[in-house]
Amino acid sequence: MKADESRAGRKIVAIATSTGGPKALQELIPLLPANLNAPVLIVQHMPEGFTKALADRLDTLSQIAVKEAQEGDVLENGHGFLARGGRHMNVVKIGTRHLIHYTDEPPREGVKPCANFMYESLADCGYDEVVCAVLTGMGADGTAGILNLMRKKRVTVLAQNEETCVVYGMPRSIVLAGLTRRTMSLEQIAQEITKNVGVN
Repeated sequence: MKADESRAGRKIVAIATSTGGPKALQELIPLLPANLNAPVLIVQHMPEGFTKALADRLDTLSQIAVKEAQEGDVLENGHGFLARGGRHMNVVKIGTRHLIHYTDEPPREGVKPCANFMYESLADCGYDEVVCAVLTGMGADGTAGILNLMRKKRVTVLAQNEETCVVYGMPRSIVLAGLTRRTMSLEQIAQEITKNVGVN
């Protein structure tokens, strides 16, 4: 086994965003290499019916394959899974595989999908480390989920800087909670994700 193969499947990327998110994602996701050594989960606050068009757009622009996540989808490295509007996206581990599982709890933080569900579901996953990126958005979604996740997993937290955010709410909440000391541009976040999880 090569050294890089021994790390395969050990890390996962989980992105949360809201207001200004579609534009931010269209800048960030295309910067990730096709051979990224991790799956990419994305929660964008959007109503049902709008997320498929965004996923299709990201897929067209990006080197990684992006889709609106469906129930039972198996997570794969170099693939992006965008949460469907109107449901909470979770990850469940069945055997050696990780699958998308949707739940229908009421909105949390006033939103559905809520990134806190995604982050908390990763606490019981088989990945050793979760790279969390919190981008532009109103409110504080992501903070509680990441705090809960950190009790069980090694976590790297990246937050978009105020200068490039449409609304500096969600990243500000991350900073105020002490989850990261620095904020960065979308280009820097893409570089940090790639550097952290590596490529195949």
